[in-house]
Amino acid sequence: MADSLSLPIAPIAANYDRSSLLSRNSAFSSRLLPSKCFSSGKNKLNLSSLGQYSFHSLHHRVTPIRALDSDVPHPLHKGSVDFKSKKSYEQWDSLTSTFSGAANIPFLLLQLPQIILNARNLLAGNKTALLAVPWLGMLTGLLGNLSLLSYFAKKKEKEAAVVQTLGVLSTYVVISQLAMAEAMPLPHFVATSVVVGCGLILNLLNYYNILNRRIWQIWEDFITVGGLSVLPQASSFPAIMWSTFVPYIPNSILPGAIAFILAVAAVTMAHTGKLSEKGVKFVGAISGWTATLLFMWMPVSQMWTNFLNPDNIKGLSAISMLLAMTGNGLMIPRALFIRDFMWFTGSTWGTVSYGYANIVCLYIFNSIGREFFIAATVGLISWLGITLWRDTVVHEYESPIRTLKELVFGS
Repeated sequence: MADSLSLPIAPIAANYDRSSLLSRNSAFSSRLLPSKCFSSGKNKLNLSSLGQYSFHSLHHRVTPIRALDSDVPHPLHKGSVDFKSKKSYEQWDSLTSTFSGAANIPFLLLQLPQIILNARNLLAGNKTALLAVPWLGMLTGLLGNLSLLSYFAKKKEKEAAVVQTLGVLSTYVVISQLAMAEAMPLPHFVATSVVVGCGLILNLLNYYNILNRRIWQIWEDFITVGGLSVLPQASSFPAIMWSTFVPYIPNSILPGAIAFILAVAAVTMAHTGKLSEKGVKFVGAISGWTATLLFMWMPVSQMWTNFLNPDNIKGLSAISMLLAMTGNGLMIPRALFIRDFMWFTGSTWGTVSYGYANIVCLYIFNSIGREFFIAATVGLISWLGITLWRDTVVHEYESPIRTLKELVFGS
């Protein structure tokens, strides 16, 4: 789930060996185990003091995450893992991380053509050509990537955080080109640059646990308010919801203004103890979910445009749609493995509704051959099937239904 949809940390115990039962993605904190389990002054695990804590329970296994708890960083599983499945479990853990990191390749290939084309037009002095690129849509995608970067960095999902960082940087390059061509107002570009710079620095510091907790809370409040305000207003929402579905309604700042007021009220109530525990969790998950919904709406925009203007389908690139499908698809196994419902929803929606759905449209209107369509269809079904099957086997479940139940409802 990255910019392809125009395309969302607990302290780590220091100095443990990578080959230990604590896998590289674990987020153990010293407060999770008694102090006697750590060597004095070194914060290292003292295996001799772990008699009452079996190797089974120490094995890293993430808890199925409820939708409202999606931003919780790597909770430990409350049960245990059968020791005989340890190797296959860790192998799938490593593979899903690799798949997530590999998503950088199709996402980068998806954005590069636009960057190169813009550069050529700028060098040729053809600034008017860049007016065809909607800076508001690019800005919305960038803010979405920035919100999801904070989400994944907080969860210590390094590969997914790198994907979002790439999305932020590549989109910022395009926005910089638009500013150079005067296709984007300079004040907006300056403000965007400040937000992007601060966001990247704060996320880097927070990932390595060297950022003040209060500063991070302010940043989270900022992206929560910003994300909820942008959701109904930007990302072509006025053009889609207010103009596409109901063309005679003019663009308005009213949806964004209302969302802004509600977001500020929600954040204020959360900090002043006016909300229940469930309400506080909901507010904490807003930034990630709004960024996800923002990206999820973009495929709807494209499909609705295809329906209203079938001739525009000829302007779609089948390779671009395939890259979008592949990039998002590569992130599905990891989202399913750690039972992150928000991540799984966004990635699956991007894979099916943006990538594959547009490939279907291209096939219906004879813009691609049957072989291309069949290959994409078989590839997608096979990938989703293998992902679900492998996750079920690794967890030693009798049916994939339990996997999906954990994904949606938690443990």
